[in-house]
Amino acid sequence: MKLMPTVFCLLLVVLALGGARVEARGTPSADQGSKNQWSSMFVFGDGFVDNGNLPKTDTWRQWSYPYGSYLNSRGSATPVPTGRLSNYWIQSDFIARILGLNEAPPSHRLTPHLSCDPSGMTFAFGGAGVYEVPDKKVPTLATQVNAFTRLLNTGVISKQQLQSSVALVSISGSDYMTGANVDNAFLSSFDDTDSYIGNVTTEIAKNVGKLQRLGVRKVLVNNMHPIGCTPLRTSANNYTTCDLLANYAATVHNNNIEHLMGNKNNAHILDLYTAFTDIVNHAPGEGSEQSNNFKRKLTPCCEASTELGYCGQVSPSGKRLYDLCKNPEKNFYWDETYPTTAGWEAVTEALEEPLREFLDRDYVP
Repeated sequence: MKLMPTVFCLLLVVLALGGARVEARGTPSADQGSKNQWSSMFVFGDGFVDNGNLPKTDTWRQWSYPYGSYLNSRGSATPVPTGRLSNYWIQSDFIARILGLNEAPPSHRLTPHLSCDPSGMTFAFGGAGVYEVPDKKVPTLATQVNAFTRLLNTGVISKQQLQSSVALVSISGSDYMTGANVDNAFLSSFDDTDSYIGNVTTEIAKNVGKLQRLGVRKVLVNNMHPIGCTPLRTSANNYTTCDLLANYAATVHNNNIEHLMGNKNNAHILDLYTAFTDIVNHAPGEGSEQSNNFKRKLTPCCEASTELGYCGQVSPSGKRLYDLCKNPEKNFYWDETYPTTAGWEAVTEALEEPLREFLDRDYVP
């Protein structure tokens, strides 16, 4: 096999995103949903939307403190990790509220056998992509969609439930990690970086099409956030500036998604790139109103004490090997990759108006 060119190898390195981890569950009353009644939500993808599919082992830190450590304004909430990669709610929880649900639907792993919650099901796994990432050993997007298909074919998920369903698809960069299994990426050559990114986005669009053919009424698809602004990339500059090369790669990904999905009926692109950028990487005097809520935009709330460490790491004696900020509400990022609950809330506010407009449109057969 030919060696990857230097540029492509560099691209894979700068796009490296951390494993998969997550946060805690609440049951407040849901916001008023759209005029259409969306009673079910099916969630696919990676750690932006995984709420408990990764097993409770030492390998996956989202099941350990300080993940899920959110305290309310009175400090009375009990910190309980729920498998989310944040200090509390994640993207899928906030999207669920817009649909009129209380929170994201239960994870597939924690749903009783041969059953489906009326609110739907979450198939996403932290660290997943459209291709296998061998060091993570988590189901690809297609594998997740196939699991959904089996439950539909066996009647566990009813056709009737699909009539009022929305799917959320989140692929946030694992395919561009150096550990991604590019041997199975259907490439004849590694000479063209754009070709590889094109294959990733084509796989996303293919699985969106399959969900639609199976009967899901509407599909929401994340575009790529500015991955060069994650603390994983900004740490090299003392959390002061974003990595331009990584952000450029995200724009290539997003241009492909727009080309493949922009005119597709009953599908909507959630513009994470703009929403994130307007908060964490805007020009002086510009940006969104939500940007003013964060004092630390490129610095993680939970930061490893050592270069190769991670949020939540403890020594054999139980000593914490990470530093935790006092007020996560003022940090956009929770760890080196994933936003805080406050960060996700701000992002969702930016996405909400066009999303509600899309949800209110009539289904196009």
